Amino acid sequence: MTPDSPSGSSRAPGRERPPGEHEVQGHAFRDEEEAEPVPRPAKPARRITWRKLVVLPAILAVVLVLTYVWIENVHLDSIAENSIAGDTVEVRWWQHVKLTAISTFWVLVIAIPLGIALTRRGLTRAAPVVTAIANIGQATPAIGLLALLVIWLGIGPSTAITGMVIYAVLPVLSNTVAGLKAIEPNMVEAARGIGMSAMGTLTKVELPLAVPLILAGVRTALVLNVGTATLATFGGGGGLGDLITSGIQTQRMPVLVLGSVLTVVLALLVDWLASLAEVALTPRGLEVGR
Repeated sequence: MTPDSPSGSSRAPGRERPPGEHEVQGHAFRDEEEAEPVPRPAKPARRITWRKLVVLPAILAVVLVLTYVWIENVHLDSIAENSIAGDTVEVRWWQHVKLTAISTFWVLVIAIPLGIALTRRGLTRAAPVVTAIANIGQATPAIGLLALLVIWLGIGPSTAITGMVIYAVLPVLSNTVAGLKAIEPNMVEAARGIGMSAMGTLTKVELPLAVPLILAGVRTALVLNVGTATLATFGGGGGLGDLITSGIQTQRMPVLVLGSVLTVVLALLVDWLASLAEVALTPRGLEVGR
């Protein structure tokens, strides 16, 4: 090797770079320039939109206002005036609300624990029998069921509430059983495998997964109770059914229309509130097309 020759680690002046060196670096440089930015995750959609909050209540408010204006301007004779005099309408409204709330409370207290029990080992065989018994209560005409309870328990609000509970327990019971049975056994086994107790598996895995079906049953029971509460008047329970039956018996159309409109408004209002609770209580991971 001559003194002028380059060493093994140096390159002679003006010597061309090895083929491909420039291209490789340029290619890496272009890749860095052309790399697309990582997109940010989209914000989750709102669970309860403003339309769901506003539209139905606004419509119901308009219906109530129009009904009030119509009642104030229509001619009422003394019989019709006596039927809605004073705070009669307000009292009947709150009686109806109380009947619906109390009966639904007892439906939840009875149906959900019973549905859970019927999905546990040792009681699964009893589920068809219990469901069939609950089905008898709903298959029986509501007025006939109430008449039998009046004969047995006498006249009063408690009799009406008992009939409403019997009539509305099936949707919640059957949906609770169906929701818990629809859970994949592997998920329950996995929860047990990581050390969860039976109660922990029920409260943290099974019930959250069954919530959509259970809430659908509760929503159905609420609407059923609003409608059945109109028959409480035949058992001495009061409610808006008093206005409806008074309008029918006295043939006073304004009284009948007022009682009917208020019942429909209450049913739609309760269903709207139940729908909000259904959306709010359903886990985000179980929402489909909401």
